[in-house]
Amino acid sequence: MTWDERVTAIRTLGLTDRQAGFLVTVMLHAGVCVGRQYCAYGRIAYGQKMHDFFRLLLTRGYATARTCGNQQARIYHVHHKPLYRAIGEADNRHRRPTTLPRAVERLMLLDAVLADRHLTWLATEQEKVAHFTLNLRIARDDLPQLTFRGEDTETVRFFPDKLPIALAGDGRTHVFVYLMTRDVPVDFRSYLERHAELFRALPAWTLRLLVPRHLQAAVPAFKVAFREQLATPLRPLVLEELRWYFHARRTRPNGADERFDHAARSFSAPRFRALYRAWLDRGDPVLDAVLSPTLADAVDRGTGHLDCHVLPHRYQHLLPLVGTA
Repeated sequence: MTWDERVTAIRTLGLTDRQAGFLVTVMLHAGVCVGRQYCAYGRIAYGQKMHDFFRLLLTRGYATARTCGNQQARIYHVHHKPLYRAIGEADNRHRRPTTLPRAVERLMLLDAVLADRHLTWLATEQEKVAHFTLNLRIARDDLPQLTFRGEDTETVRFFPDKLPIALAGDGRTHVFVYLMTRDVPVDFRSYLERHAELFRALPAWTLRLLVPRHLQAAVPAFKVAFREQLATPLRPLVLEELRWYFHARRTRPNGADERFDHAARSFSAPRFRALYRAWLDRGDPVLDAVLSPTLADAVDRGTGHLDCHVLPHRYQHLLPLVGTA
């Protein structure tokens, strides 16, 4: 369904254009919201119109309110299945209850989407896959993915980080959003490895790092991780030794010979630990790619860059320890 079709479907339930548009945005990107976000979306003052809207949601059973933090703040969870069914997302994960830390993280992501409504936002896995494979002709194998294996099954999930992606007005620049939830970039490095092939296939991209105020001191470490994982190609001889080490580590993790021990020390840095995790999941193409200067060139030219954006709102009144989910 298109955005307009989704808004129309919600509007037929007796809601205004503003109310319907906001609900669609919330359901697609967060499932939760707070009063000031409705005011920001509708460009209205914090007051009676906002209170009337949320009273309507509660009365109709579209949402539930959760009192948190200082016992005055309220987070609204939009969960009504017919609403989600109306926009083609009956089984969307946002319908399910979530922990308070995760809800606050989703509020941060919703703030990022609401701050740039002029962008075309992709929310669901299906939308993202269709956009990149059908519109841009990018191979599915180059999309970020994780494979979940059971005894007799194997499931591939594309864009497993479930973070918003936007297309800018120029039709060529893509904006990828990553939310900092820790003060060390371990998960961030894995995210970069999953997205590296997609970044290589795009003419221009921005990685927008959303920084909660209490994590600003960690920004330099994330900048280092960005440059190491994406903009520092390996020399062929180093790559061949790394390839040998990864195979040896997987088949004989307790190996005691001198070459293995030396390689283990040489490749103990966080960059190589992230590469090893990616290699275990996707194999040698992960290593073959680190020879390419494509991403380093993009960063140098400015067609690919990291944008660190400190979130303007405070969330401590909702949850003192954000990021513990």
